[in-house]
Amino acid sequence: MIECTSSDICSATSAALLSGTGDERARGVAIDSRKVGEGTLFVAFPGERVDGNDYMAAAIEAGAGVVAVTREPDATALEVAAAHACAIVRCEADDATEFMLRLAGWWRERHDWCVVGVTGSVGKTTTKDMLAASLGTTWRTHATAGNFNNLIGVPITLLEAPEDAQVLVVEMGMNHPHEIDRLATAARPRVAAITNVGTSHIGLLGSRENIARAKGEIVAPLASAPASTVAPAPRVVMTAENDYTAFIAEHFAKPAGVPVTLVGVGESSALHAENVALDDEAHPSLDVVFDQELGSVTAGTRVRVTLSLTGAQVVPDLLLALGLACGMGVELDAAIEALEKLAPTHMRQEVVRAACGCRVIDDSYNASPDSTAAALNALCSMQVAPGGRRVAILGEIGELGAEEERLHELVGAYAAAKPLDLLVIVGTQRANHMESAARLMGFSEDKLVRVADVEELTRVMGPVLEKDDLVLVKASRAAYLDRFVKAVMG
Repeated sequence: MIECTSSDICSATSAALLSGTGDERARGVAIDSRKVGEGTLFVAFPGERVDGNDYMAAAIEAGAGVVAVTREPDATALEVAAAHACAIVRCEADDATEFMLRLAGWWRERHDWCVVGVTGSVGKTTTKDMLAASLGTTWRTHATAGNFNNLIGVPITLLEAPEDAQVLVVEMGMNHPHEIDRLATAARPRVAAITNVGTSHIGLLGSRENIARAKGEIVAPLASAPASTVAPAPRVVMTAENDYTAFIAEHFAKPAGVPVTLVGVGESSALHAENVALDDEAHPSLDVVFDQELGSVTAGTRVRVTLSLTGAQVVPDLLLALGLACGMGVELDAAIEALEKLAPTHMRQEVVRAACGCRVIDDSYNASPDSTAAALNALCSMQVAPGGRRVAILGEIGELGAEEERLHELVGAYAAAKPLDLLVIVGTQRANHMESAARLMGFSEDKLVRVADVEELTRVMGPVLEKDDLVLVKASRAAYLDRFVKAVMG
């Protein structure tokens, strides 16, 4: 993790030293004062509900070595800082986000890391986890924790990386144009995977082409990323089937001189999947076939893989991870063994048990129309115990903008076409479109339940779940359906 002086911090970020000598040392970083330890750099982010600047004195008393603020400290904070030999620096333009990005970029430049960037509309976290597992068989690997993939999370990933790390797998998300560019400028990935271009954030970016352009921002920086002991030549890996792959290759990879590796079914793909099958728990088994030589894997190699993850939608993520890992020199057998042991990420198609004994597929972390359809497919491929019900609980999907009515209708219609014993729709205005489309498609009235929010959902559905039921819970994070999962788990 980062270890430097307050003078280093000011030099790297253009922050102003307000208190201290410049020799104070910081080790590690925190944006929550409750997580500050001895010598930590505490960065005070101003928030809508909580302002980190209000906690600068508490952070200093907790042992912070340096505190970065976005407003002038009061006399009390300066006195506490002097008493504890803590430096206070003020972020340039009072921009804590830019401060973090600059500091992370400065720290990254001082390390012989191969940074692997992962972005895309759906499947980023699964692909990141698969890459971390497979690359970790060969290299000392550090990866994004959970969903720390934004303008704050990516710098934390870089700044918290172990000193002896060789490979960093960095997930990069975005809500607006140029965010990926800012993240890549700090992280400087050498290779990257783009999972797909879907409809996530279409309400913020306006069109799928704009989403593709935003995701494509990860490509050009690959060409100028620093070489390392581990790093291969720059390369971006994408799925052949996505309809915007050719667009990114033509408009971003080709001008930057970055080679493209394709995976999936396509004329020039390096590897693809055949004979995909799901067992009664929706665990996929498949043959991975290498059409081209990748690292030590020869063309024509075929290997059978069975995953502990659920759903056919993870198959492209597997191909991306193998295509990138094998291209970096990981032995195929080692990668397959690690991937087969990989467990689902919390709240992402994670199968848990409710207090009543029924299985709950907790996919409540986030949602898009594409991922909701994939989750419904997984639900309907899983075996239900005799007498049990197949239940889909679907909440609203955010950030769809002008497309939200149409896309919610498509989700409702898709759900209505599935063999569900019960469809529960959660929400208000956007949920109306799901419900009306399901009814229009002829979904049975006595199998449709409508509730306004997670509190009503818990009151209505919590008591009626039975031990043999199989229940999918899927929505955008803002629907808070994770609270329902926690409630029924007791």
